[in-house]
Order: sequence, then structure tokens, then C-alpha cells
Amino acid sequence: MSVKIRLQRHGKKGKPYYWIVAADARAKRDGKYLEKLGAYNPNTNPATIELNIDGAVQWLQNGAQPTDTAKAILSYKGAMLKNHLAGGVRKGALTEEQAEAKFNAWVEEKASKVEAKKDGLSKAEAEAKVKAFEAEKAANEARIAANAPVVEEVVAEEAPADEAKGSNEEE
Repeated sequence: MSVKIRLQRHGKKGKPYYWIVAADARAKRDGKYLEKLGAYNPNTNPATIELNIDGAVQWLQNGAQPTDTAKAILSYKGAMLKNHLAGGVRKGALTEEQAEAKFNAWVEEKASKVEAKKDGLSKAEAEAKVKAFEAEKAANEARIAANAPVVEEVVAEEAPADEAKGSNEEE
């Protein structure tokens, strides 16, 4: 039996949400699977990925072949690196502690990059809000300036009429 690590689509039309599963290669895309390894939500920025890394590594070591998209996700979360390091431990090139230290260092570096991207996105969003506010403020001031002569003319027309009434009352 050939096993694939692939995405199983869930969610509604236009809002996809995927499960990362290990499934028989002959099974339907959204059909029967052997084990659920995680979830992937591309609707958020950056995309939200939850993955059981140890389970994915176990399947990879047992010969499961990831699809292209699943391989990219596994690589992004570090499952491919952990599988590679586990192969080095089996061959005797690394000790278990060295492999774990390398993996943890990589995970920390990746987490800092993701946080930097989130901070950059929030700053860009805040700057966009400030620019939109300034543009709206400028548009409102232009609108007020365009309507100001009309208001002054109306006030000027009403003022002589008031003076005329006042002079008639005094007599």
C-alpha cells in the first residue's frame, strides 16, 4: 500500500481549510485517511499551520510520500529537517542531542522570522489606516471649503433683511 501525505479540503466555497493527512494513494481526495497530522488555513496572513511534527516524521520514515504542497508545508514547519536529522542520527553522523539542538535552533529562528512578518504586517496596516484618515480629513476640508462661499452668501442675504426689519420696528 502506497501512502501519501496530502491535503484534504474542508471549509466552504471560497474559504478553504485543509487537513494534513496520511492517506492511501488510491483514496479519494476528501475520503478515507489513515491519520490526521494537522491543519492548514490559507485564509489568514501569514497562513495558520498546525502540525504534529513527530507524527509526520514517523510517516516519512515509514515511506510516505508527501505531495508538492504538503512537502512545502512540512518543510516550512520543520518536519523535513527533523526527518533529515533523524537519518543522520541513524547513520551515526550526529548524536540525538546534537540533532535536537539543531532542530530547536532552527525552530527559534523560524519563529522570530514569522513574528517579524506579523509585526511588519501590523505596521503596514496601521500606516494604511493613518493615510486613509489623512485623505478623508483632506477631502472633508476641501468639501467644507467648497461649501463656505455658499454659506457666506446665504448669511449675507439674510443679514440685510434682518436690518430692514429692525429699522421698521424702531419707527
